[in-house]
Amino acid sequence: MAKLYFYYSSMNAGKSTALLQSSYNYQERGMNTLVLAPKLDDRYEVGKVTSRIGLQAGAVIFDGNDNLFEMVEKNDKQKQLSCVLIDEAQFLTRDQVYQLGEVTDRLNIPVLAYGLRTDFQGEPFEGSKYLLAWSDNLKELKAICHCGHKATMVLRLDENGEVINEGSQVEIGGNDRYISMCRKHFKDSFYGKGD
Repeated sequence: MAKLYFYYSSMNAGKSTALLQSSYNYQERGMNTLVLAPKLDDRYEVGKVTSRIGLQAGAVIFDGNDNLFEMVEKNDKQKQLSCVLIDEAQFLTRDQVYQLGEVTDRLNIPVLAYGLRTDFQGEPFEGSKYLLAWSDNLKELKAICHCGHKATMVLRLDENGEVINEGSQVEIGGNDRYISMCRKHFKDSFYGKGD
């Protein structure tokens, strides 16, 4: 029976690299994969999944209005799929997470979703919240805070490197805009507390 997997972490833990490696592993064995990426992630190139270490692969883009079950079903009819992989899965809607569950339950295709658990204010993204609730398997990928502890949180920075405490939940950016931290240093930086 196929399963829905959620690989989550803060930024810079290698989620896109792991996704690309998983897709390659299937393809190396002659199996077809479908890589999906949100249209709004335009950091590198729309329609591509790109890792910080330079690996990349083409992807089918989606937005919040797309029915992912129908998208996968259509692709599966064209070429039998062995796995579906989702980059930046935090941007999924509740309905899309449900649809991915339908992909595993009705089409018997494994789905591997990779994304952030929380935003720059420590709040869960909609997609992440439902992936954490409905996935069959949860796997945490580790990133490291500057102190050496596991980074679980993400801070947003302005152009001067100062912490931003409010704003839109979604603002695309990379290492120039975000930094991964452990919970202690996130709280110290975000709330201005320290010991």
